[in-house]
Amino acid sequence: MDKYVMHAKFTAAPGARETLAGLLLEAAAAMETVPGNELYLVHVSETGPDDIWVYEVWSSEDAHAASLQDEATKAAIRQAMPLIAGVEPVRLNLLGGHGLPAE
Repeated sequence: MDKYVMHAKFTAAPGARETLAGLLLEAAAAMETVPGNELYLVHVSETGPDDIWVYEVWSSEDAHAASLQDEATKAAIRQAMPLIAGVEPVRLNLLGGHGLPAE
């Protein structure tokens, strides 16, 4: 599969996890209208009290890059930045599985 997949661990600033998670869930809702986004899931860790994980699947790397140029996306990133203590992105190669539309 030729998809762009990112799994990122966000470490929220102390006391900011719920607020940051809320912003990421708003971003997830907005992804319904973003061309090329196929999946945007937000998770919280049961073991890391400040950790939030985001799993994204895009039709291509170009679609992901284009989404970052959107003014609403830029505004959301600016709003979230003060709440983020760290980010650990991991680029993944999707081999297949259950849950995504067949190509």
